[in-house]
Amino acid sequence: MAALGVQMMMLKDRVAAEGMFPVLQRVKDLGYEAVEVSQIPMTEENIAALERGISELGLEVGALSVALKPGPFATGDNLAEHRDKIVADCKRLGTRFVRIGMMPFDAMASKEACEAWAAECEEAAQSLAADGITLCYHNHHVDLAQFDGERIFDIVRRVAPSVGFEVDLHWVQRGGMAPLDMLEQYTGACKIIHVKDYRVVPLPPSAMELLEKGDMGAFMAAFTNIAQFAEVGSGNMNWPKLLPAALDAGAEYFFVEQDDTYGRDPYDCLTDSREYLRSIGY
Repeated sequence: MAALGVQMMMLKDRVAAEGMFPVLQRVKDLGYEAVEVSQIPMTEENIAALERGISELGLEVGALSVALKPGPFATGDNLAEHRDKIVADCKRLGTRFVRIGMMPFDAMASKEACEAWAAECEEAAQSLAADGITLCYHNHHVDLAQFDGERIFDIVRRVAPSVGFEVDLHWVQRGGMAPLDMLEQYTGACKIIHVKDYRVVPLPPSAMELLEKGDMGAFMAAFTNIAQFAEVGSGNMNWPKLLPAALDAGAEYFFVEQDDTYGRDPYDCLTDSREYLRSIGY
């Protein structure tokens, strides 16, 4: 069974306000077994708190977020400048996976740019493999875009065979591919799964007011923006089929993630997701 954890991006504001260890305690109390660290600085203080979470709470640090190299959208450590620190952090925390959350926007612009970026990922993945660490790439809906009939995700897989995948099933569905098809096609490459539901909400009253006023541009913008990130079990994803398929595809971690909680307390969202997953046997 894959370890069930939390993508800590959801709790970055709580970590900043309360400290890492109290947040880890809440995560453990909610019934989660692991964390993936993202958008939280890997300072000595936070690393020490993560070590404490491992030793005192029995949590696993399943994955750390990295960038390939510095850039305007790269946050935290990057492999070009901080490789030795990243490896040391992984060894200190018993972490076997590091993950790139998104390719740079300019790498999405053409097939050639995507291939060049993926080639850099392959070099980095081979280097990390020598230290027992697997580099993974996390998808968004844009990764289902095609160049010459080949999806961006497939370009990365072809050019960077040493790179594993962190498959975000919400973004797969938003990108127009059936998540079950993705898991089947990527069997063996799927190391980590983001468990995130996909919800479509009714049109809000404000949108209907725009329609009544005849402001079709603003109305259509509202109409096309009714897809939401959702607590697991509150959307339209078929988790009783998806999670076994993810296990068959080789997933070692399931990380619950919700990019936007729409004003709800993230702990409440994580509670709802955990209760649903428990109800279906996880």
